[in-house]
Amino acid sequence: MFAISLGEGAELRPIEPWQAPEFLAHVERAREYAGPWVPLTVLAKDLESARKLLQTYADKQAADTGRLWGIWLDGTLVGGVLFRIFDTAMESCELGVWLEPSAAGRGLITRASRVLIDWAVDERGMHRVEWLASTANGPSIAVAKRLGMTKDGVLRECFPWQGVRHDMEVWSVLAPEWRKAREAREAAGAGGSTDRDPAR
Repeated sequence: MFAISLGEGAELRPIEPWQAPEFLAHVERAREYAGPWVPLTVLAKDLESARKLLQTYADKQAADTGRLWGIWLDGTLVGGVLFRIFDTAMESCELGVWLEPSAAGRGLITRASRVLIDWAVDERGMHRVEWLASTANGPSIAVAKRLGMTKDGVLRECFPWQGVRHDMEVWSVLAPEWRKAREAREAAGAGGSTDRDPAR
């Protein structure tokens, strides 16, 4: 199985249905921290539901409508990134992320998101990459800003979750904007992703 280095002992790899026990153990560590924002960290309650969720994304990958990868830190699964929506006809996709608290504050989500956006834009011809976050989820909004996304607007009370109707901020980056920003990072020595094929 391939792994893309994210630096500092972290790797980006696919998560597949056979890894349900490892995924469930991770979700149990992440549930309290990510649960208010990320449904999959609540919906995977046992081995059967964890395997079913992973199978859903395996089916999406087979249909080219979504994908799921994990972030491992020093050999332990600590988070993930996914394309919840991947629409090649519209050349648009939606990126989602989560972490368990032990891995927060290391820049892992930002680095993993850059790998995925590079691949979506360069390899798959995506023109628009979206990021949705509750207005109350400051860390997620901060990542969207670090990725150079633009706030398109707010969908008022559009997401009912755990007894609360969340206002959702819609952020996005367009392919020409992404390439220009990446060139600026590389020129400044920040570097870009060296492997832009997380689907192989």
